[in-house]
Amino acid sequence: MIKVIVSVLLLALLCCGIGYQQLQAALKMPLKVENSTLFKVKRGTGFYQLCQAWQAKQWLDSCFKFQILAKLDPTLTDLKAGLYELDTSAVIDNIRRINQGAQVSFSFTIIEGQPLRDVVANIQKQAHLTQDLQTENLATQISSTQENLEGWLFPDTYHYHSEDTASGVLKRAYNKMQQELDAAWQTRAPDLVLSSPYEALILASIIEKETGLASERPLISAVFTNRLKTNMRLQTDPTVIYGIGADFDGDIKRKDLTTYTPYNTYKIKGLPPTPIAMPSKAAILAAVNPPESEYVYFVAKGDGSHQFSKTLQEHNRAVKQYQLN
Repeated sequence: MIKVIVSVLLLALLCCGIGYQQLQAALKMPLKVENSTLFKVKRGTGFYQLCQAWQAKQWLDSCFKFQILAKLDPTLTDLKAGLYELDTSAVIDNIRRINQGAQVSFSFTIIEGQPLRDVVANIQKQAHLTQDLQTENLATQISSTQENLEGWLFPDTYHYHSEDTASGVLKRAYNKMQQELDAAWQTRAPDLVLSSPYEALILASIIEKETGLASERPLISAVFTNRLKTNMRLQTDPTVIYGIGADFDGDIKRKDLTTYTPYNTYKIKGLPPTPIAMPSKAAILAAVNPPESEYVYFVAKGDGSHQFSKTLQEHNRAVKQYQLN
């Protein structure tokens, strides 16, 4: 009798072992997706619901084995909401990806020299980002202190998940700019003509828009600094273009230079009221630490670089050489 009982127990254990091996084999089977597929796990989704969804898409043959496995290993049922990239690797690998919250990541880039309107337009095109921007009240939504966000979003690439918001991404860019501007201001030249970090941000945005070659940022900063010191008008086309706004047709005309706007630095003295674009860290550093120089003019050569001049006579010759010929 004892032999019979032992034999039955051994047979039962063997069957259990075979059954468990089959369950494990099911987990190691590849998920039947086509290449890589995005799949959204909603908040509150249960393990059985996940299996049913995958079975309905014919990615799994049956949910039954996975229900048993979930009883044996409860950690499988810890599903984190988000958007995931599923692939043809083992079913268990795809499930663990969801257990770990390893969501697919997207990116959004703010380009050096972009104006605010372009940044907003581009972020509103991000398909997997929750769009919550209040365009008429954007400054208040992103910052509690700024009336105008122009210049305040640091150029960089920002990564996000599908659960993130557009305002959240821009807040990160705003906080990053605050940090970079504050750090740069601490290194400013002792005799700097600028009186506040915000003035540095304004000048940096102009330097950014005028720069074709990165190596010229310091000299461009020196020209504008020298002009501010001597009360000369900045006379920089990018500020004029910014003042024209959406009406600018790509060709700056003489009447544009003579028409007053708060940003027409051919008409006003000093800096315009706000930045005109998002400046890079290099432009900010150039603004707060201009090199010693006697240059007060520069003209584009047509290859991205500039000819710098100390006198109007030199400048006129450079204009004749590079602009009029």
